[in-house]
Amino acid sequence: MFRTLRLDAVLIQAVIAGALSFAHLHDLAAAAGQDGWKAWAYPVSVDLLLVAAWRRMRTDTGNRDAWLWFAIALIASLGANVATAGLLDMSHVPDWLRILVAGWPALAFLGGTLLAHAHTPAPAPMPEPEPVPDPVPDLAVERVPEPAPELPPAEPAPVETPREPAPPAVPVPPALLDHARKIADAHRAQTGTSIDAETLRTRHGMPAALADSIALQLA
Repeated sequence: MFRTLRLDAVLIQAVIAGALSFAHLHDLAAAAGQDGWKAWAYPVSVDLLLVAAWRRMRTDTGNRDAWLWFAIALIASLGANVATAGLLDMSHVPDWLRILVAGWPALAFLGGTLLAHAHTPAPAPMPEPEPVPDPVPDLAVERVPEPAPELPPAEPAPVETPREPAPPAVPVPPALLDHARKIADAHRAQTGTSIDAETLRTRHGMPAALADSIALQLA
C-alpha cells in the first residue's frame, strides 16, 4: 500500500519561505555580479550551512561554534530578503556588498568544514544496575544428637576373704618379753622398722608360736 502524504500547514509554510529566501539570494548574487549557475549556487550554499549548523546545535546544545555559524547563515538569508525588498538599488550594488558576496563561498566552506569535523561528545554511559544477590534459602539444619557418654564399667564388689584364725596366744614370761623388747628397739634403731615374728624366730631360735605371740605384744 502506498503511504499518503498528509499536507501540513507548517510544512507548506516552510516550503514557501524556503522558495522565497532561495529566490532573494539568487537575485542578490546576480545583482552583485554572479551570473549563470553561480547565482544559483549561492542560495544552496547558505541553506546548507543553515541546516548543518542547526543539526549540530541539536546534537550538541553547548557548542558555541554551531550557534555562531547558524547566526551567520541566518543573517545572510535575512539580509538578502531585506535587500531585495526595494531598500537597495539592484542596478547599482555597493562595492562592500560585492566583496561580501564574492567572499561568501570561502566563508561557507570554512563553516561547513568546522561543523562537520567538530567533536561530538560521547553519550554518558548508563550506570550498570547493581547485581541483586540471590536469596539465600532458609535451610533448617538438623543437629545430630550427641551420643550418650559411656559409663565406666561397674567395679565388682570386693570379695572379703575369710581371715585365718589367729594362732592361739602363747604365754610369754616377763623377762623374755623385756629381752625381746630390747632386741626390737635395737632392730628399729638399725633398720627403722619394727621387728617381725619371722626375724625373732630366725635370729633367736624361738618357736613360731612364741615368736608370733611376742611380735603381737611388741606391736
